Amino acid sequence: MYSMKSYKGSKIDDLILYRGLKFEDTIRAFCSLEKNSSNRGKTISDLLEVAGEYGLNGNLWENILALSLAYHENVYSKATEIIGETLGSINTFAIHDFKIFRDMFHFVPNIDDALLKEIYNYKGNGRDSKLVNTRVRDRILRLSKQLSITKTDEEFKDIITEFYKEYGVGKFGLNKAFRIEEGSDLKSANIIPITRVEHVYLNDIIGYDIQKKKLIDNTESFINGKPANNCLLYGDAGTGKSSSVKAIVNEYYEKGLRIIEIYKHQFRYLSDILEQLKDRNYKFIIYMDDLSFEESELEYKYLKAILEGGFGRRPENVLIYATSNRRHLIRESFRDKTETDEELHTRDTVEEKLSLSARFGEKIYFGSPDKKEFNNIVLALAKKHNINMDEKEILVKANMWELSHGGMSGRSATQFVTYLQSQE
Repeated sequence: MYSMKSYKGSKIDDLILYRGLKFEDTIRAFCSLEKNSSNRGKTISDLLEVAGEYGLNGNLWENILALSLAYHENVYSKATEIIGETLGSINTFAIHDFKIFRDMFHFVPNIDDALLKEIYNYKGNGRDSKLVNTRVRDRILRLSKQLSITKTDEEFKDIITEFYKEYGVGKFGLNKAFRIEEGSDLKSANIIPITRVEHVYLNDIIGYDIQKKKLIDNTESFINGKPANNCLLYGDAGTGKSSSVKAIVNEYYEKGLRIIEIYKHQFRYLSDILEQLKDRNYKFIIYMDDLSFEESELEYKYLKAILEGGFGRRPENVLIYATSNRRHLIRESFRDKTETDEELHTRDTVEEKLSLSARFGEKIYFGSPDKKEFNNIVLALAKKHNINMDEKEILVKANMWELSHGGMSGRSATQFVTYLQSQE
C-alpha cells in the first residue's frame, strides 16, 4: 500500500462517469486526512456508521469504495448490467475512472494513528446489515477483496463489469423489494428500497398447491422472457394470497425478480414508475395488496389505462400482481344498480369498474380451507415448529381457537401455532 501523495491528491473531481458518489463526503474527508487531521474523529465515526448500517467488516476503506461502485448508476454501469462487456469509447472513460478508484483502494494516510489502523482490519459485531440482506452484503465484501488485489486497471475493470452483469447496479441490484414515495415536485414518484423483507417461501404456505403452481408457471414464463399475464389473486381473507406473492419474489430474486408495492392513492404515478423501470435489466412485479374500489373512487382509471395498454403501455419487464377479497374489485351496492343515481352515467361507470378484473389474464382463487384442510395446515405448522403435544390435543385446541379468531384459514392456523409456541 502507498500514500495518495504519490499521485497528488484524491482526484475525485477528475472522475467522469462516477460523479456524485455515494458516501462522497466521507471518501473526500478520508483522502484529505494527511492535510486536515482535525477531521480524523468525524471521518472515522462516519466509516463506523457505514459499517454498522451495512454489516461490514475487514478493510472499511476498501468496503466503502466497493459500495460506492456497486451503487453508482451511470451510462457504463447500467449498460454492463444488461450486456456485460461493452464496446466503444465508453471503455476509455471507464478505465480512466477505474484507475482513480484503484489508486484509492491502495491509499493509506501517512499518519501514525492506532485508531485509524483499526479501520483496515475492522471486526464487526456480527449483526446483520440494516440496509441490504446478508447475501448482498457478502457480495460487496467479496467485491472489495477482489478489487483490492488487482494488478492492473484493466483487471479492476473486468471485475467490476462482471459484478454489474451478474448482480446488477444501484438500488435495484442490491434490493429485492421497494415502496413508492411521492417526489418533492408532487408529480413524480421515488422508488425507495424496503430494507426489512419478510422471509417467506412457497414451501412455508401449506396447501394451495394448484394455486401456487399457477403463480409459479406465470412468474417463470415472465422471468424467462416468455409471454405472461398480469395476475389477480382473489378470495377469502387469511388464505395466503399476499404471502404467495412475497414468497414468489423471495424464490426468484436471484434470477432478477423485484417487487414494488404501490397503494391506491399512488396510482397516478404508475406511468412515471413504468418509465423508470422500462430500460432496467430486471423483471418487476408491481404489487397491489388488498385491491378494491368503493363507489366514489376513481383511481381505478389509472390502473385500467395501464392494463389495457396505450401510449403509456406496460413495458415487457413489468407485470402487475394484485390481491383482493373481491373478484370484481368493487363493492356492488343496491345504489350501483339503480338508474336514478346523481351520476349521469352510473351504469357505464359500474360496468367499467366491474370489467377491471377482466384485464388480469390470470385469476387465481384462494378459498378458505375445509375442516380437514385446516387440520392438515395446523399439524404441518406444529411439526415444522416442533410443538411437543399430542396431535389430537392440538386439533381440539385449534378448532376452539378458530371459532374466536376469524374462522378456518391459513392465517388463523399460523396464529394458533404461534400461540402454542408462546406457551412452551
